[in-house]
Amino acid sequence: MQRKPDLFSILRVLADKPDFKGRFLILGSDSPRLVKRVSESLAGQVAFVEIGGFSLAEIGTGQPERLWVRRGFPLSFLAESDELSFRWRNDFIQTFLERDIPKLGISVPAMTLRRFWTMVAHYHGNIWNASELARSLGSSEATMRRYLDILCGTFLLRPLQPWYANLRKRQVKTPKVYFRDPGLLHALLSIQSYEGLLGHPKYGASWEDLQLSRC
Repeated sequence: MQRKPDLFSILRVLADKPDFKGRFLILGSDSPRLVKRVSESLAGQVAFVEIGGFSLAEIGTGQPERLWVRRGFPLSFLAESDELSFRWRNDFIQTFLERDIPKLGISVPAMTLRRFWTMVAHYHGNIWNASELARSLGSSEATMRRYLDILCGTFLLRPLQPWYANLRKRQVKTPKVYFRDPGLLHALLSIQSYEGLLGHPKYGASWEDLQLSRC
């Protein structure tokens, strides 16, 4: 829907008709600009549904390791080999950074955002630390937060907010950051197979991410 944002003004005219009983299903990934247009033109008349990739319930219990490594994108999971799946995920990452991000009106160099994304993969499952990432990438904390907002807003990363036992207590807690699709995490960490995953330092964090991605 990023390519047809003006469609919502048309849908609003139809939805405001008192005798109109139809419904519309609009597919597309998310963006802050798109959400704003929907909220302004169809407030109270629109619902968002987040659709993830393949789950274990959908593929059955016979291929859990394959699902864990490749995760939920259909072309990644259904690839004939781990090598082809790994290649597809890397192509997806490159295409997303070089084509999709600019189409959203976001002016961030693809290589810069990929470096940030890869860095997040190595910090995956840890408490978000903008200052540490900023020092590693030679940038500012505000820029790190902007990059994080971009990847979270396009459903590629998931911030796990901290739990507060006492809302009145004045304290600042930071979230943890996870990948929504562990298959992309493995691609950025150059993990191609289940055997490679078992020997990787992020093995435990990847398992934790797999559980979160079911939520």
